[in-house]
Amino acid sequence: MKILVTGGAGFIGSHLCRLLLSQGHTILVLDDLSTGSYENLDGLEDGRQLRLIVDSINNRDIVDDCVREADCVYHLASAVGVRLIIDQPVRTIESIVGGTEVVLKCCARYRRPFLLTSTSEVYGKGSKVPFCEDDDSVMGATCRRRWSYACAKAMDEFLALAHWVEAKLPVTICRLFNTVGPRQTGQYGMVVPRFVRQALRGEPITVYGDGTQTRCFAHVQDVVNALVKLMECKAAKGRVVNIGNAEEVTIMQLAERVKSLTGSDSPIKLIPYNEAYEDGFEDMLRRVPSLDRAKELIGYQPTHTLDDILHDVIAYEREKKA
Repeated sequence: MKILVTGGAGFIGSHLCRLLLSQGHTILVLDDLSTGSYENLDGLEDGRQLRLIVDSINNRDIVDDCVREADCVYHLASAVGVRLIIDQPVRTIESIVGGTEVVLKCCARYRRPFLLTSTSEVYGKGSKVPFCEDDDSVMGATCRRRWSYACAKAMDEFLALAHWVEAKLPVTICRLFNTVGPRQTGQYGMVVPRFVRQALRGEPITVYGDGTQTRCFAHVQDVVNALVKLMECKAAKGRVVNIGNAEEVTIMQLAERVKSLTGSDSPIKLIPYNEAYEDGFEDMLRRVPSLDRAKELIGYQPTHTLDDILHDVIAYEREKKA
């Protein structure tokens, strides 16, 4: 097939492109390179099997041309990372809600299957663990910029599901939980590459908050395999599906594990949230996915442990540093 991947020059998008190419598909990538890079597609862009168009998903004419060419659409283009969300809230909201609206309208026009990568952030301050797809969301006040990303991605989901309800446009929504792996940038606050780079440089490993908050990390290869299977799964149309790993770790334990695996002498330093981000910043104490629906639909089972993930990221960062 010919497949459109928006955000295909980004971290997850570039891994997805490699997988789709290995399956014999032709790929069209639309990316404005605001958070993606040419480097992520190094060796892939040949104009025949993979073609990159550098433009915004808010450019309706370009998106229309791309969707018309494609057999299906993976929509990964989005603002990412807490730091970017805090610093550039207008860009965050406009690129997420406005861009998804453009892509969905074009998919509706040409009846192209559409897969949206959403985020565990949409669960907000929910305290029921593990998070299930049909759980209620609890959002913070609108004066807290931190919640603009969660609300924007929730709006994306509402819009995609509205197209499913009204016109039976085949849409699938994947809520991702902390996807990690080689080529992920720590520029926008992603914790694992940031910790690894700090450890390898001998710099303090900076833990935001008190370090007791827990997260679950999934290897990007497990995630992109799941995305492809969900696009192909008829029973997943019109549904929301969590994708991640249920192995829970505190951020302090994560810092200690990175320090141990890198053999680093870096001290671990606690940074209050108001210094790391903004006054009144709120974070979730636990964020753990229920993977029952993914297992039921596509037999999803993560194959990489947290140590596997850390070994891969450390090896990549060491090679890049060398």
